Amino acid sequence: MSQALPESNARNLDELLEQIEPVFDDVVIDGSDDELFASGYLRGHFDLVAAQLSLQGEQQGDSLWPALEKAIADASHELTPADQIHVENLYLKLRARAGLA
Repeated sequence: MSQALPESNARNLDELLEQIEPVFDDVVIDGSDDELFASGYLRGHFDLVAAQLSLQGEQQGDSLWPALEKAIADASHELTPADQIHVENLYLKLRARAGLA
C-alpha cells in the first residue's frame, strides 16, 4: 500500500486475525455497495494470506502486513482506480483496528 506504517508489537497471528476480522463484519452490516465490494475483494486476499502463513508455520502477527500488501499490489491491475481507493481505505481500517494507525 502507499503508506509505510510502524509495525505493531509482536503478537500471535491467530490473536491478530481475531482482532481485525470484525472490521469485515462491520462493513457487511453498515457498508455501502463500494465498501462491500472492497470488503469481499480484500477478504479474499486476507484469508488466502492468513492461510498461507499458517501453513508455513508462521506465528508472528506482524508477518501478515507485508504479505497482505504484496498480495494486494500484485493484483492491483484487477481493480479500477476508484476500487483501489476503497480497498486501500479498508486496508487502513484493518491496520487501525490492529493498533497501527
